[in-house]
Amino acid sequence: MPPAHSPPLHHPVPQHVSTVPQLRSPPPPQGTPHSQQGGYGGYGAQQAPHQGSGGYMGGPAFGGFMSDPTAQMGLQVGGQAIMAGQQYMEQNFNRYVNVSALKHYFNVSNSYVVTKLFLVLFPWRHRPWSRKQAFNSNGSQDASSVFLPPRDDINSPDMYIPAMAFVTYILLSTLLAGLRGAFHPELLGLTATTAFAVVIFEILGLKLGCYLLSISNESQLLDLMAYSGYKFVGIIVTLAVAEIVNGGQGTGGWVGWAVFLYCYSADAFFLLRSLRYVLLPESRPDQSSAPTQTVARAQRSRRTWFLAGYSYVAQLVLMWILTRQEGATKVAQRAAS
Repeated sequence: MPPAHSPPLHHPVPQHVSTVPQLRSPPPPQGTPHSQQGGYGGYGAQQAPHQGSGGYMGGPAFGGFMSDPTAQMGLQVGGQAIMAGQQYMEQNFNRYVNVSALKHYFNVSNSYVVTKLFLVLFPWRHRPWSRKQAFNSNGSQDASSVFLPPRDDINSPDMYIPAMAFVTYILLSTLLAGLRGAFHPELLGLTATTAFAVVIFEILGLKLGCYLLSISNESQLLDLMAYSGYKFVGIIVTLAVAEIVNGGQGTGGWVGWAVFLYCYSADAFFLLRSLRYVLLPESRPDQSSAPTQTVARAQRSRRTWFLAGYSYVAQLVLMWILTRQEGATKVAQRAAS
C-alpha cells in the first residue's frame, strides 16, 4: 500500500492591504530665536513672553526698581553711610599713624633697592653719609618733607627693604627647617613671634634711650623702625650661605660663624654711620641750612656711647638670637609633641 501524501501548505494571502501612517512632528512655530531655544514645541514660545515680562536681569521690572524713588533714596543713604565710615576710619587711623609720612618711606625704585642692599652688606667705603634735604623750586625748604625720599637719596631710610627682609626671614627659616626634616606648623608662628618681639624690644630700647638723652626729631620713630629692620638682610645672608656651605647643618661651624661676624660687623658699621644724624642731630655737616641743637659736651659723650652700644653690643645679641635655628626647631618639636 503506497504511503499517503499530505496536501501542500498554503499561506494565507491578505485580501485587504492596509498602510500604517507615518507620524511626523509638527514644524516649530515661527518666532524669535530666543523663543525657539526655550523648550520643545510651543512650550518655549509660551515661556518667553513670561520671562520678558518678569524683568530678569535688566528687564522692565528691574529697570523699574532702579527708577523707583524709594530705591534711589536707599542707595543714596547707603553711599553716604559708606563715605562717613571711610572718613571715620581715616581720621582714627591718622590719629595713631601719619599716613603721609609713612608713604615717604615706601617711595623707592628698583635701582635704589639694589644699591641699598649693596650698601648694607658693603658699607666700608661709602661716602658721604649725610642725608639730602628737600627744597622747592624757589630754593626754600619743602614744608611737607625735610629730606628727600629714598628714591632720590641713597642715605635715606626706607621701610620697603626691612618689611620684605622681615617676611623673607620668616619664610626662609621655616624652609630651611623643612629641608632638614624638622618642620612643624608651630615653627612658622614661633619664628614670626620671635622676630616681632625682637623688633619691638629694640625700638622700645631706642625710644627709652632717646628720651633719657633728650634726643628729639620729627620722624625719629619711623627712622628707628626703618633702621632696625636692616639687620634682617645680614641674617638672611648668614642663614643661606651657612646652610649651603655646611650642607644642612645650620649656622654652626667656622664658615657659619665667619659669615655671621662679617654680616654683624657690616650692619653695626652701617648703623653707626647712618644713625649718627638721627641720634646726634647736632653733628650734621650742613649746619648752615638745617636747624641744629647745641648740647653740652657731657651730653654729647653719653649720646655717642649710647650709639656705639646700640650699634655693636645690641646688634650682636639680637642677630645671634635671630640666627639660632636649632633652638626654635627644638621648641617647635616640643610644642608639636
